[in-house]
Amino acid sequence: MIQTIGLTSASRRGRPLAVDDLTFEAGAGEVTVLLGPSGAGKSTALRLMLQLAPGRGVALFRGRSLSRMPQPQREIGTLLGDVPGHPRRSAVGHLRMLAAAAGVPAGRADEVLEVVGLTGLAGQRLGRFSRGMDRRLGLAAALLGDPHTLVLDDPESGLSPRERGWAQGLLRGYAEQGGTVLMTATDAMEAARVADRVVSVDGGRLVADQRIADFRRTRLRPRVAVRSPHAERLATVLQHRLRATAPVEVVREAGNRLSVYGSDLATVGEIAHQHRIVVHQLADEIGDAGDRAPIGPLRRADGRPDDAGGAHRGQEPKTVVLVPRVEASTSAVTEVGGAEETVPAGEGEVAPSEELEGGTATTRPRTAAPVAVTASAVIGSGAGSSRAPTGTAVDTLPPPARERLASAPAARDGAGPESGAGALAGGGRVTVRPGLPPALPALPPPGPGWPLRYELRRWSGTGTAWWVMALALFAGLVVAVALAWTGSPPPERLLSGWAEPLPLPPAAAAAGVLGALAFGQEFRFPALAHSSRQVPRRLSLLAGKLAVCGVAALLLCAAAIAVNSAALTLLLGTRGPTPESWPSAFESTAALSVGCAWAGLLAAGVFRSALVGVGAVAAVPLALAPALRMVPDSPIGRELEGLPERLTALTTLPFASLLDRWLTASVRLAAQPLGWALALALAALLCGYALVGLRRVRR
Repeated sequence: MIQTIGLTSASRRGRPLAVDDLTFEAGAGEVTVLLGPSGAGKSTALRLMLQLAPGRGVALFRGRSLSRMPQPQREIGTLLGDVPGHPRRSAVGHLRMLAAAAGVPAGRADEVLEVVGLTGLAGQRLGRFSRGMDRRLGLAAALLGDPHTLVLDDPESGLSPRERGWAQGLLRGYAEQGGTVLMTATDAMEAARVADRVVSVDGGRLVADQRIADFRRTRLRPRVAVRSPHAERLATVLQHRLRATAPVEVVREAGNRLSVYGSDLATVGEIAHQHRIVVHQLADEIGDAGDRAPIGPLRRADGRPDDAGGAHRGQEPKTVVLVPRVEASTSAVTEVGGAEETVPAGEGEVAPSEELEGGTATTRPRTAAPVAVTASAVIGSGAGSSRAPTGTAVDTLPPPARERLASAPAARDGAGPESGAGALAGGGRVTVRPGLPPALPALPPPGPGWPLRYELRRWSGTGTAWWVMALALFAGLVVAVALAWTGSPPPERLLSGWAEPLPLPPAAAAAGVLGALAFGQEFRFPALAHSSRQVPRRLSLLAGKLAVCGVAALLLCAAAIAVNSAALTLLLGTRGPTPESWPSAFESTAALSVGCAWAGLLAAGVFRSALVGVGAVAAVPLALAPALRMVPDSPIGRELEGLPERLTALTTLPFASLLDRWLTASVRLAAQPLGWALALALAALLCGYALVGLRRVRR
């Protein structure tokens, strides 16, 4: 369940608060709708609950705040606006990327696509999705981690009537299996079709908190809609004529429209005819009468229920069907929301000697099989069961969720006591109060490898990285051929395609661009921002990005050398570079490429922009390295005059041959001004990244 206490948004320079002291609850196994007009503060309230907006108050999800959840995406599914995915990424690629971040198998993406009916569009790019497809994909992303709670911001906005019916069936089925659904809506009629409880909000304040039966009785009353050019005169006549006969309410709507409550169509039409008042429209409607229900007092400020039994005041009791003892040759049949389910004998039997503690019946299976009678086997006068649509999406939920929720006990923990001895009614029925859902099984953490899986799927999900690498290979090939025809440069520069005027080899420049895109795309298309408070800068995610970018830079260097060598051999024959020069060429550019990739990654992570990351990579050879070349003329430079020789002496230590070659190449790079500039830039950016991360932790 969800408990919000005193949600208040931050002040906005004298303007009224978007949310002002909002307190409500959303029960487990129910659909709770935040209802209000546009600008009422519904979306801001959801963002306050998810700690996406500054403010005050407490929001508890099953008794815990969001900051105390190690994996929020495994417990809370969110849909706040459009899906923040890259327009060139496919639907299944986007979900598999999120599955890696949530620590669930990649096959889970195919399951939720089947649930939302997008299997045939799994390979479609997100940029081509319609509004309805985008909403379906958002619901699939919300269900990906198998959460116990869904928080949805106007999920039916912009949908066609058929898509709205599908979404309502899916949410009803999710709630009937024990999940908690909190959603916003602006239309009272749409809210009445799906909700178990309606929390009305206006101006950021709580207006009414009603069960669906009370909401329908007080808000959705029959009315006679009248449109007349003499609306004011007709309203006066109706009030005068009908005041003595029946409690009639005449409400003046916008323009020349009237709404008459408490009368019928014939009476209103006859009165208008008798007074010769022209009527352009006369029709029966079900109208929204406005919030008129009084708000109950807040008994406690800590979010706990008022009574010791854990019952929630104001909730209607539900009736749970208990399966009586049957013979081995018979079977028990339970009715769930209009559908019949056969329970084999021996499962979910209730022995006569089993206790009914406080009116709560406990069913214990004789075998280790899951209990057949679940908390979803609820019938009676509750509004939730009477509104479950036929063919509801209960059976279309993912198999893990169905199996987990099907094993729930018939009587939930924390049910309140019932008055009267022995709460058994006729036909084996027991009336219980709704309580908390059964405890969900503990899910294992994602593991240390999730950043690598996430980054690999993010990196390979779009064609941007491949185009950058192809362009770098082509540019390096053109430069290498031009160098070969114009002179005899060193083999290292010839194989890497690094001409003298260029500040960086093409492979290193492309590696810097790939590193900048690794974090730049995270901020432009924040796929992880809804499952956590903002785009995460966690150390594990940074390590995964550094590893993937480093490996990509090394592969790009190797590919550039192989392509250039093959092309030069075809063009020059024996005059081209020999294979013996390949290791030295790779070692001379690999360290520089990895450093550029990491510099672009860290700069984009600190400044939240891929363009700034590319600029930081370009600034290393163009601005920082020339500045460091002037250092030898200063007193500090004279102290560091023998640094290259001292660094070279480190390579005389007894290392393995491969490690020795890498150390020699790194020392050779560090002994140059470009290497100093790159090392200094990496150190400064790493410190900046740490400071930004610590600042967000304090917030």
